[in-house]
Amino acid sequence: MLTLFKNAEIYAPRYLGKTDLLTGGKSILCIAARIEPPEGLDVEIIDCSGLMLVPGLIDSHVHITGGGGEGGPASRMPELHIDRMIEAGVTTVIGCLGTDGITRTVESVLMKVKSLRAQGVSAWMYTGAYQVPPPTITGDVAKDIALFEEIIGVGEVAISDHRSSCPDMKELARIAAHARVAGMIGGKAGIVNMHMGDAINPFVPIHEVVACTELGYKQFLPTHCNRNSYIFEDSKEYGKKGYVDITTSSYPYYADEEIKPSIALKELLAAGVPLNHITFTSDGCGSLPGFDPETGKLVKIEMGLPSSILRELKEAVLEDGIPLEQALQVATSTPAEILRLAGKGNLREGYDADILVLDTTFNIVHLMAMGKFL
Repeated sequence: MLTLFKNAEIYAPRYLGKTDLLTGGKSILCIAARIEPPEGLDVEIIDCSGLMLVPGLIDSHVHITGGGGEGGPASRMPELHIDRMIEAGVTTVIGCLGTDGITRTVESVLMKVKSLRAQGVSAWMYTGAYQVPPPTITGDVAKDIALFEEIIGVGEVAISDHRSSCPDMKELARIAAHARVAGMIGGKAGIVNMHMGDAINPFVPIHEVVACTELGYKQFLPTHCNRNSYIFEDSKEYGKKGYVDITTSSYPYYADEEIKPSIALKELLAAGVPLNHITFTSDGCGSLPGFDPETGKLVKIEMGLPSSILRELKEAVLEDGIPLEQALQVATSTPAEILRLAGKGNLREGYDADILVLDTTFNIVHLMAMGKFL
């Protein structure tokens, strides 16, 4: 069946004006000011007058098999259910392991990726976890990336955090170098997703790798860059050279510590960080723990939700004055470009028909993934 969206305000994410869009199979077939239904074919027509049509969102940091565990077995978070993606307007996820790369496995993440794909959405993953050496399927991060189509990089590798393996510069450089070469061989991003902890000067390990090797800042994608005021201030300079990922789920659970994501985007842009260096991710199904600074004991825990991305995009536009075509990029075209997700993140002819239709208050009206309505 063909689907024709009529009279939509289309953001691709670049604003295209009031435009029609035709899909067929899994793809976008045509975008034009006026498209007439092809004669003799079965066409579903959706009138989108007064609605915004944007790319399906990309959430590139999700604990799809569940995260957590810092407070013992009862603190393990559940795996991602596709309903969480649908309610969030998310059509693509990147799965990862986090703190628990000990009892949770890379193999289970791979099978969850396959499960999500079988349900009609798009999914990829990172090999590894917080730990160094990283847990893998083949015993080598490079082989995992080169051999498995679903694996695009390594992560989330923890640094500057009391839960990390405290890797030295040589260990981080070796992981990043292997990921880079494997990415070249496998046609992948080969990037290293970095969990940034609460230590002072948290970017120092990455600076050391770049200073002592031929690797560049864009080999790394550090996340949780809004977790406290000092890492966020460092991000304003770091982001001019490399990528910074803002975690949307932690706010408002940790409003006294976290920089609100919509405000973080506004301040990063004001500081001169290029828009195509900034991404939003939810840390969905991951734990959001709080630790006593004196004893190190877990004192509270929450769970990340993919829906937090759309919430913060809405507030960035409606409350913080960021144009929609700019705000959208942090969860559409930018992660697609950084992670080399072909056919994703943009509304273009020949691209995958991942389409989110919103009303003017950002309520979801329609959601299509790979040409099928969710």
